[in-house]
Amino acid sequence: MRKLTYFIAVSIDGFIGGPDGEAQFFTEYVDEEFLEFLKAEFPETLPTNGRRMLGLDDLENQQFDTVIQGRASYDIALDLDVTSPYAHMRQFVASRSIEKSPDPAVEIVSDDLVGRVRALKEEEGPLGIYLCGGSGLAGELVDEVDELVLKTYPVVLGSGMPMFASGFALTEFELDSVRTFGNGILVRRYSRKR
Repeated sequence: MRKLTYFIAVSIDGFIGGPDGEAQFFTEYVDEEFLEFLKAEFPETLPTNGRRMLGLDDLENQQFDTVIQGRASYDIALDLDVTSPYAHMRQFVASRSIEKSPDPAVEIVSDDLVGRVRALKEEEGPLGIYLCGGSGLAGELVDEVDELVLKTYPVVLGSGMPMFASGFALTEFELDSVRTFGNGILVRRYSRKR
């Protein structure tokens, strides 16, 4: 069974963006050391346009072959006239408001999101599923998340978009690893306790 991994940038106090979803400030911390880590271990999490700009088109996917993102995350790409932001993976967008996909490589999931994710997890294959965001989507799928990879940036936001927009429910995870970077970023990897 394949894993659904929530791979997300987060502040020290647990927010993935400001109140309006703004998260561009996290990119200021992506230095050479951190970029080398992403290239080696998570190259597929870089959008296709970014990979091209960095000359990384030839890197093989290491962790994921499928990405699922919410409408707000997808809108960021659409605002840049990019209809297939992760062309190096199978792409799904959870949206009740997009009636027809603007790109044949992107499948819109408008109903039974949990059922669709469960079907993806049951597929055979060595690579997993990247839950790209955002907060609402993660909240809908919290019971399906098998792994967390938290890129914790050395900032405190005070308020903003939480990692999971969902009601209170205690969900336990075990810490698998922690990696520290010279710029203050921590990457923590957790597995769900089952």
